[in-house]
Amino acid sequence: MPRVVVPSQLRGYTAGKSEVDAAGATVAAVLADLDRQFPGFRFRVIDEHDRIRRHIIIFVGGDRVDAVDAAITDAQEMHIVGALSGG
Repeated sequence: MPRVVVPSQLRGYTAGKSEVDAAGATVAAVLADLDRQFPGFRFRVIDEHDRIRRHIIIFVGGDRVDAVDAAITDAQEMHIVGALSGG
């Protein structure tokens, strides 16, 4: 089962956990499982058109992915990174 590293701004959905496990063979499937475990999580990462939100970056196995159909294996980690902004 892939391990997901959760950014601090989304830990309110994961009961404060910085890492969680989720089942799935694609980023979309992992996010669906996360949403099953932690309702509301997926919508914070994926928009209404099933695209990764522009303020979110996802890495699978150290490589940035730009689409939710990207593959992931049980041995890989998925890092969700929230962009920072300000002045």
